[in-house]
Amino acid sequence: MTPPGQTELAVFDGSVVVPARTTAPTRRLGWTWRALSIDAFALLAASFFATVGAERAGVRPPSLFWQAAFPVLVVGLLALRGLYRTPLFVHTLDHLKSCIAVASLAGMVVLTLRVLAGDASWAGPQTARLWLFATAYIVAGRALLCFAEREARRVGEASQPTLVIGAGRVGRQVAHRLLAHPEHGLEPIGYLDKEPLDTDDELRVLGASWDLERVVEEYGVRHVILAFSTAPQNVLVDLVQRCERLGIRVSFVPRFFEQVQGSVELEYLGGLPLVTARPASPRDWQFSVKYAIDRVVGGILILFAAPVMLAAALAVFLSLGRPILFRQQRIGRDKKPFDMLKFRSMRPATTHELDVGRRSIADGLAPGGVEGADRRSRIGALLRDTAIDELPQLFNVLKGEMSLVGPRPERPEFAERFDRDVYRYADRTRVKAGITGWSQVNGLRGQTSVADRAEWDNFYIENFSLWLDAKIILLTGWTVVGGALSTLRTTLRPT
Repeated sequence: MTPPGQTELAVFDGSVVVPARTTAPTRRLGWTWRALSIDAFALLAASFFATVGAERAGVRPPSLFWQAAFPVLVVGLLALRGLYRTPLFVHTLDHLKSCIAVASLAGMVVLTLRVLAGDASWAGPQTARLWLFATAYIVAGRALLCFAEREARRVGEASQPTLVIGAGRVGRQVAHRLLAHPEHGLEPIGYLDKEPLDTDDELRVLGASWDLERVVEEYGVRHVILAFSTAPQNVLVDLVQRCERLGIRVSFVPRFFEQVQGSVELEYLGGLPLVTARPASPRDWQFSVKYAIDRVVGGILILFAAPVMLAAALAVFLSLGRPILFRQQRIGRDKKPFDMLKFRSMRPATTHELDVGRRSIADGLAPGGVEGADRRSRIGALLRDTAIDELPQLFNVLKGEMSLVGPRPERPEFAERFDRDVYRYADRTRVKAGITGWSQVNGLRGQTSVADRAEWDNFYIENFSLWLDAKIILLTGWTVVGGALSTLRTTLRPT
């Protein structure tokens, strides 16, 4: 449920898309009934098991009234939260967070009502059992639902033919990202633009504004994204109205999208909407709390990871000798240089190999990964694949030079060039560099687009929250485990 004064935004790949209100019935009933069925089954199972095992746990079983009231309240709150509406993009962790919040709120409401009704003798343990079982089952069911939905969209079973209005830079960017991420379920089929400003080898311009109905009928369009176009305002408004009459869902990329965060204040001046952006400030108290947590958690992680780091240090010493740690100057917060630590994974490079490695990085791509000839040892490759080589950066975190989560730091010579050539690249240094970051968990590792990294990193800064940090850490853990399992399968595979 969107709070009053705010508008709901859909975010993918660091970009913001605003879903316009429409009467389109696009797969709404399918998602609604599947979600409702899963929740109903989960809540019935929670009530059953919370009751069956109550006496063995030393708790009196709750009355039938409260067993029925809790599930009904949960479903009602989920509906108010909008979790039965077909989502534009399926973000699993955010979805599960909302489900946990709803179940917790329902538990508190039931507990309060029981106390007010004078039924407080067993209210605490009975409600706690219902809440725990319901939360576990709802989260498990919704996780499976999200996974199934993303897979169905990825393979095209639930994809929607999507028309992009506006064939400029932003329109091309939207289309290319949708093509790169089919799990979003929007399959771009082309552009509508009278005067396209760019060329595209993947998609073509299908017509102008007056061709909307023909293109919709010919290609079965079910979703339209309005990007920037040279068409006059009245033409674009007319296009949106025609789409609504055709029952097509419309989304649009807002002007000044670089400054639009996940939640914005929306007020009306007469009939004119005013959008007020309130980005997170890197000098705000939230970042002070983040950096304090970084040092505490970093110290704890060093203690837990000590056996792994000692084993890695011994392996590096036996395979590559000294030094065990690799130090490289990087650019951190406010462009201050610092020495970033890693376990050594490569033999030393000659001057020629360094030059070849630098030349191997294509224009527009960030350095990283294997540059030039592969100089990794077998142990070094394993350390990299499992991200164990990054563990010494916990000491950088403890010293306050880095954060657990933030933009990855770059070498001075590259940072200077990117500052000059890449839009908003310098804005990344408003915060401390991180061991992991929003761009990394979304696939922008190694030699990938610098411009995309800058966009995603700035999105992270301007939408910072402790929940976003937690989500990035969870996604990092998932990626590391996947990489370790892949390495293990490769190692054990018969030759």
